[in-house]
Amino acid sequence: MSWNEPGGDKKDPWSGRGDQNGPPDLDEAIRALQDRLGKIFGGGDGDDPSSQPSSGSGRPLKNIGLVVAAAVAGLWSISGFYIVDEGNHGVETRFGKYTMITQSGLHWHIPAPIEQVAIVNVKQQRFIEVGYRSGGDQGTGIGSVPKEALMLTKDENYVDVRLAVQYQVKDAKQFIFNVANPAGTLKQVTESAQRGVIGGSTMDFVLTEGRSEIVTQIKKEIQEVMDSYQSGIQVTSVNLQDAQPPEQVQNAFADAIKAREDEQRLINEAEAYSNDVVPKARGAAARKVQEAEGYKEQVIAQAEGETSRFSKLYSEYTKAPEITRKRLYLESMEAVLSETGKVMIDVKSGNNLLYLPLEKMMENKPATPTTNPVQAAIESSPVHQQSAVTPTITDEHLAERSSNRGRDTRGR
Repeated sequence: MSWNEPGGDKKDPWSGRGDQNGPPDLDEAIRALQDRLGKIFGGGDGDDPSSQPSSGSGRPLKNIGLVVAAAVAGLWSISGFYIVDEGNHGVETRFGKYTMITQSGLHWHIPAPIEQVAIVNVKQQRFIEVGYRSGGDQGTGIGSVPKEALMLTKDENYVDVRLAVQYQVKDAKQFIFNVANPAGTLKQVTESAQRGVIGGSTMDFVLTEGRSEIVTQIKKEIQEVMDSYQSGIQVTSVNLQDAQPPEQVQNAFADAIKAREDEQRLINEAEAYSNDVVPKARGAAARKVQEAEGYKEQVIAQAEGETSRFSKLYSEYTKAPEITRKRLYLESMEAVLSETGKVMIDVKSGNNLLYLPLEKMMENKPATPTTNPVQAAIESSPVHQQSAVTPTITDEHLAERSSNRGRDTRGR
């Protein structure tokens, strides 16, 4: 009989449960499922009879609870899968204790709350700013932080130093567990190392030629301190953004730097002039030395030649002294008289010595090409006009004259 026919005993779904042997009511089944799930996860009271389902529906509810528990367990297990990207390391912990480090790829760990994993980027270039702030992502400018930037030098001068430090993670385990705030710790260590290095240098050294040396020393000290902390940080570079005196004295220091540059420029010009003059002086000195050496060799050679000639002449003189003596006299007189403009004539059988000023005569009356200047001088002399005798200068006269003088000398 259908439930909507007369006499159906109200067995429709909207009536009461009806027959106790029929299917359970839908609301009651939902309530029973909720009670069963509450018992599985710690809710509900198993001793309360009112919360127990009927004996006829116990096994279906138990099966549903197992399915739900299995689904929850599957989802919980799936949540243990994780992926480590390239350049990252995964640090697994079990109840907060370190277990292992995983490389890039797909991995699984016991899901939370038993095990957890922290992903650390070990290739990322991180940086900190000491003494200034770059103004954020918009690049609104660089602002100085006097509390960090101003420091005292060795010669008791203030200097404004701005430093940028780049670093990356070299050990993910140490980076997570050994230092609570790695960036803050690195900044404090940088300030300490920076003040120590600047405090051991003079202001001129910091502002001029000592920048690279200062940066190298600061980087070395930072790395040593961070390694002693086992921070897992590798300092890749330290950049000195700016180093200058305080604003109140910048103009005076600018003048001092300009004067120093002028000094260096003048030194360079002097060195250039020196490099130009010194080689020339050395060349001139070498030339003088060579000329002196040449003159020395010339004099020595000439002396040796004279000595050789005299030796040969002496050998000839020993063979014929009289002839050699006369020849030497004639050669000497020829050499001497050929360089003078005066002529002396010893007139034969005369008492006076005739002197002819040829240089004066030649100035007053220039000689023609066909006239002998000596003959013209003799003809124009007063003695010649009075005696009408024209003596002739010959080798015989000279020889006889020299012979007479020789006899007079020997007689004396």
